[in-house]
Amino acid sequence: MQKIIIRPATPDDIAAVTRIYADAVLNGTASFEIEPPDEAEMTRRQAALLNNGYPYLTAEIEGVVAGYAYAGPYRSRPAYKWSVEDSIYVAPQMHRKGIGGLLLARLVAESTQRGFRQMIAVIGDSAQIGSIAVHERAGFNHIGTLRSVGFKHGKWLDTVLMQRALGKGNTTLP
Repeated sequence: MQKIIIRPATPDDIAAVTRIYADAVLNGTASFEIEPPDEAEMTRRQAALLNNGYPYLTAEIEGVVAGYAYAGPYRSRPAYKWSVEDSIYVAPQMHRKGIGGLLLARLVAESTQRGFRQMIAVIGDSAQIGSIAVHERAGFNHIGTLRSVGFKHGKWLDTVLMQRALGKGNTTLP
């Protein structure tokens, strides 16, 4: 088994991140975007998250970026400040190697260290059983399913909502 290194992402990772995300946009249902953004847009998105204190990680195997994950704002209104939404993308040839679970575990830890209290997964398509299972193993609970809220690849897609507390969750004030 090759060693998987989970580390903070850097601007040098953008080309690989852009390729991984482009595949997810064009061939999958994890993202409801239809056209993949270019490197300039992915650079802008990464910088915005990092500049606002959110964790952004990459998984590397033998010097090659195999996946990435980040936490971002769940919603923009001030009362949501303590909640984050996770996003995880793994290169197609690297699926089913445990990379998503490793990224998610580190993302949970880093988000907790930053003082966030809830993490929400918004999983595109209820048929994403791999992503749902990764989140379940990481302690997420199924909150609900929004039926047929997206249309992509010629079919209606659900969104599965999952959630887990971070740190002290709602047991203490922030």
